[in-house]
Amino acid sequence: MKTLDKTMFRSITRKPLLAAALLAIASAPALAVKPFTADYSANYMGLQGNGTMTLAASGSDRWTYTLNIRSSLAQLTQSTVFEDHDGQWRPLSGNDSSVLLVRKKNKSASYDWGRGEARWSGDVKADRSGPVKLHAGDLDAMLVNLAIPRDLAAGKPLNYRMVDDGRAKALSYQVAGKEIVTVGGKAQQATKVSRSDGNKQTIVWVVDGLPVPARILQRKDGKDEVDLRLNSVR
Repeated sequence: MKTLDKTMFRSITRKPLLAAALLAIASAPALAVKPFTADYSANYMGLQGNGTMTLAASGSDRWTYTLNIRSSLAQLTQSTVFEDHDGQWRPLSGNDSSVLLVRKKNKSASYDWGRGEARWSGDVKADRSGPVKLHAGDLDAMLVNLAIPRDLAAGKPLNYRMVDDGRAKALSYQVAGKEIVTVGGKAQQATKVSRSDGNKQTIVWVVDGLPVPARILQRKDGKDEVDLRLNSVR
């Protein structure tokens, strides 16, 4: 069975979606962060896979957030350790790893808030190793998976500064109305938000009360490339 390739996996998690950093908006208080496990089904150009997102406590005000996608031919994992610092989520470290047939890749990120810089090591290009200067409120791309539902519920603009993959980039999502989505066989009303970047578009559906998106769709040149649908969250 074919599966999601590394490029598409990165586009699901480390790019528009599922992450980034607030330009000038404070994070939710620490009490709003709670452990969870979310199960997704994935479709890439008609090819099937399964994904799991988890959030687990890792000490005082520290959390480990992980996305794992598996199939018979591949295992793709991304993980971010972050802290709640005075009401802001600050990434501390990250790791991307993949095994596609016999090909392996591994990349690590380090966010040094004392020095105010981020660096990347492992299987990265020289011009993507950093350092990149950090600003207050910066997030890595994984944290957008949490920031979008949080900020939408709080009525905040979905504007982010992403520091990831050796660069900093401003992202902005716009509310595009309400739609019905299915989560675990149950129809629920969701708020639809989207972001366009040239010939690429990311659409996210958020159900009130859920800590992660209920659906994530990525399109290129008007064609669906990646579709993640939430099955359950606990």
